[in-house]
Amino acid sequence: MNIHEELFVRNFITPAKRHRYLSMLESKKSRDKIIAGLYHCLDLDERYATLIQPNEQHFELIYKNLKSKGATDRCYAMSTNKAIDTKELELLDALELVIGQGDGALVSCIPGKLAYFELEDPGERYILER
Repeated sequence: MNIHEELFVRNFITPAKRHRYLSMLESKKSRDKIIAGLYHCLDLDERYATLIQPNEQHFELIYKNLKSKGATDRCYAMSTNKAIDTKELELLDALELVIGQGDGALVSCIPGKLAYFELEDPGERYILER
């Protein structure tokens, strides 16, 4: 299990669902179910998820926001887009590939501390921060 994925679950998924997510991440088949569910993830711990305002949802603004919170230039992607899933990428490139594409995606900047999360529906874009 990747450290970014494990700490995403431990820190940003509701406590009642964490054990289930962690056990599912241990096998490829179950992990695929979690990835498929990123489109509609209803299990985010809302205490640590801040909805990005519509006028701030451009990838360059989100990039600046994440950098101001301590993000490095490299990140880890967890996505329904197989081309970037499980890849380490440049943060700006990852955001450009993810934002507005309709893919469920997590861009983890600092494991368990800072991430960008996007759901399928337009406008459902979050900064996850602990």
